[in-house]
Amino acid sequence: MTVQLGLDTFGDVSSDATGAPVPHAQVIRDLVEQAVLADGIGVDAIGIGEHHRDDYAVSAPDIVLAAIASRTERILLGTAVTVLSSDDPVRVYERFATLDALAPGRAEVTMGRGSFTESFPLFGLDLGDYERLFEEKLDLWAALQGEGEVSWEGSVRGPLQGARVFPTTAAGRIPTWIGVGGSPESVVRAASYRFPMMLAIIGGEPGRFAPYVDLYHRALRELHPERADERLPVGVHSPGFVADTDDEARELLFPHFKANRDRIGRERGWGPATRAQFDAEADAGSLYVGSPETVAQKIAATVRTLGIDRFDLKYSNGPQPHAELLRCIELYGTQVAPRVRELLAD
Repeated sequence: MTVQLGLDTFGDVSSDATGAPVPHAQVIRDLVEQAVLADGIGVDAIGIGEHHRDDYAVSAPDIVLAAIASRTERILLGTAVTVLSSDDPVRVYERFATLDALAPGRAEVTMGRGSFTESFPLFGLDLGDYERLFEEKLDLWAALQGEGEVSWEGSVRGPLQGARVFPTTAAGRIPTWIGVGGSPESVVRAASYRFPMMLAIIGGEPGRFAPYVDLYHRALRELHPERADERLPVGVHSPGFVADTDDEARELLFPHFKANRDRIGRERGWGPATRAQFDAEADAGSLYVGSPETVAQKIAATVRTLGIDRFDLKYSNGPQPHAELLRCIELYGTQVAPRVRELLAD
């Protein structure tokens, strides 16, 4: 089996040596350095998430990706995710076509509805239109692929008549993943547009998502029988952290993981994260934390179980210091990725 191995980050606000939050601007500059390191050691892809709140530094991933493009040579540059519901598909296409011009063949995007909703009131949108906004805007995004004249009409923005978007790309399209959190409707939607599916598995045993992978491939065959022989990739995005030993990885990650989950939990009515829950996820769930060998074994098992083509490790988990993230990336690129490919070859 062959698999792409990438890294994802939301630009979590990290902490300095005293435990104080690092300024947003420095977090963004640090993120660029992290991506440059990943490119230099052979990591396949970097995905940057979009948020509009004070615990994440990145609200404009495409600008950060453009900065990374200017300092890298080969790494794929994407999002994790782009909240299409609160953006305009035409503007998103223009921005990522521009990124593709700066880094030919390396721009990609993952579209999602967003599990955080701060962008909706920020941009004057009604959360009551949550589903309709995403469905219609994804339909327009799909129509823009091919870069020919587009005529489109919906209810969430003005119509287009014979419109084109510029700049154009060499491929005539922007490679697009659809981020799926685990609803059958989202799986079928991705298949209906023939976009690759990226499963966000952030808790529980990964194998429980096998029915969604099967549904995706079955929907592709049934909805597009004329292209039934063509395989589209499926990816997984999951949190984790790599250190030199299992104990070190868990001890370094846990306080930051807990800080992140507890803040979100207070907003959503979850109880505080416990060490027992953390260890259970690390042992048998979807938290890929440990030594390079431990993380590689777990990734390889997920690749085999789900038959996926891409695995992205979300390596930033709360206010973890920049130096620790750099070491995680180094180990992921130089030890985890080669070991995963060795295990899969066996």
